Amino acid sequence: MAQDSNRIVRQIPLWAGIAGGLLLLINRLSTPELTPSQSRSDVVGVILAGVLALVWLIWQQIQPRSPEAVTLLGREGFELEASLPEELKTELAWASHLLLTNTVTQSLVVYYQGRVLLRRGILGVNPLVKPGPILERVLKTQKPIYLVSLPLYPGRVEFDYLPENTQGLICQPLGPDGALILGANVPRSYTRQDENWIDGIAQKLSYSLARQREKGSDDP
Repeated sequence: MAQDSNRIVRQIPLWAGIAGGLLLLINRLSTPELTPSQSRSDVVGVILAGVLALVWLIWQQIQPRSPEAVTLLGREGFELEASLPEELKTELAWASHLLLTNTVTQSLVVYYQGRVLLRRGILGVNPLVKPGPILERVLKTQKPIYLVSLPLYPGRVEFDYLPENTQGLICQPLGPDGALILGANVPRSYTRQDENWIDGIAQKLSYSLARQREKGSDDP
């Protein structure tokens, strides 16, 4: 389970308010004769203790907790289609390594022209990709789709080639013939910078794949 790094800081006002209130109570009980000045001090102290507790309550409302990470179900692996040229294998390996080490991506699939060219990271049980409505929409519109919390989407069933408890997902087009599918173990985890990074790598892969396809069609 992910640990909230700000948890202790958020608890300080609450515990300070409780400690202040207890000290005021002890001081009142141990004082044999109550003076007007002490009464005024007690009132101010109670108000301050209440304000601290209120600050803690407000912080709980306005400071969002970090989404909790899960351990994706599946085995870790790296699979490349054997028939790919070595140059393309190297580029796919390089691109996938960058995405796995520089973004929250835990699992990724490269789908192109009806084939799975690469699977890397935590692998799902199903090695095949059967395009569903979401992936087909990405291929048709050539616009990426970011599902910030995959378990909430009924359409998640089409992504059975990813770990079943994948939390967040990006479908990034690789031209009209393919897509880069990335899964994360934390919901709402991809930042705008991550999306730009993914888009840049996808454009490079799209160019290389299209070029390789043209070279293949030119062969006698």
